[in-house]
Amino acid sequence: MSDKTPPGATSRRDFVAGLTAASGMIASGQVEALTPTQAPDPTRVQGAATSAVGARSPHETLTRLQPPGYKGSISLTPLESLHGTLTPADLHFERHHGGVPQLDPAHHELLIHGMVNKALKFSLDELKRFPSVTRTCFIECSGNLNTRAGEKSFPQMLCGLTSQSEWTGVALGTLLREVGVKSKASWFLAEGSDAALMARSIPLKKAWDDALIVYAQNGEAIRPEQGYPIRLLLPGWEGNTNVKWLRRIELSDAPFMTREETSKYTDPLKNDTARLFSVIMDARSIITSPTFPHVLEKGWHEVRGIAWSGRGRIETVEVSVDGGRKWQIAQLQGPVLDKAHTRFTLPWKWDGHPAQISSRTTDETGYVQPTMRQLIDARGPGSQPYHLNSIMSWTVQTDGQVLYNAEPWI
Repeated sequence: MSDKTPPGATSRRDFVAGLTAASGMIASGQVEALTPTQAPDPTRVQGAATSAVGARSPHETLTRLQPPGYKGSISLTPLESLHGTLTPADLHFERHHGGVPQLDPAHHELLIHGMVNKALKFSLDELKRFPSVTRTCFIECSGNLNTRAGEKSFPQMLCGLTSQSEWTGVALGTLLREVGVKSKASWFLAEGSDAALMARSIPLKKAWDDALIVYAQNGEAIRPEQGYPIRLLLPGWEGNTNVKWLRRIELSDAPFMTREETSKYTDPLKNDTARLFSVIMDARSIITSPTFPHVLEKGWHEVRGIAWSGRGRIETVEVSVDGGRKWQIAQLQGPVLDKAHTRFTLPWKWDGHPAQISSRTTDETGYVQPTMRQLIDARGPGSQPYHLNSIMSWTVQTDGQVLYNAEPWI
């Protein structure tokens, strides 16, 4: 390219130099950022070089939400901002009781003992030598419904304590065959390495079914807040049974009745009894668009959401736009996996009149997502706050404003 520049024109070299100077002034706050119409043509400027670790565009600002009052023990997945069914690992919800321990994988071991023929310890490297298993499934906290939410709440605030990943590890049954299980063993205790010593009793049948000891999430090592270097994965079961930072499994002939399955994570019933070990997450769904703070215009919109069940695959999802009087079958977006989030969509033409949009799902066992009234009638008001999988609704006002329907009795 010639360096000769017509009088009054700017050379390419000066143009690039000017961009560099302007960028520095913008970064230092000396001038305001360029508007889109003033932005330089990206085809005229050399792009960024490769990097050791990729990053999101600075225009994408997805974050987990940390509710006030929980002392940093909860963060919520932005369900309404995601696509497909996999949750980016750095947006997977968090729930921990004693903070996130910092564990060195070189010194971490899993002990399996109790009613076994031979107690053994397994290092991370040893676990990786066993045949690997990969499966996609959700994890959900049993307290995943904000019953105090107001009308200006979005899905992340309401039930952001569920996420989905592709998990890789070793089948727990493979390890049990290594240690040998005594005939009378029927339960096992899973214990974590966190400051809370999270521990849960699990029926041994689940171990032989589909339990995994996982070390990878979405193709990379599990993140520390998700249990690095290893965690227990129990597909379809409530979140805290999927013990993170797993360090010990003890086999027994009876449940251990730990703190987290007696004083916590039980469902009080209206007849002064309680459901213990109600660990399977029942079918539920939530609309993720349109929701607050959307403002609709008249015309066609696509109702979108996710449905899931700890009992198996999603069979159908129905959507109502009139407060539950009539229901339409939504389209499921495949693949529809076992114990996994499933996307659903339904085209809807809004005519400008008030509307109330809701979703309900049915899983392959025939279980139908209930209303809140049905849950309370069956269990009593003391059943809160666990395992509330009720139908959720959004109200569309005449001005197009979409608000959460905090009256959950449809």
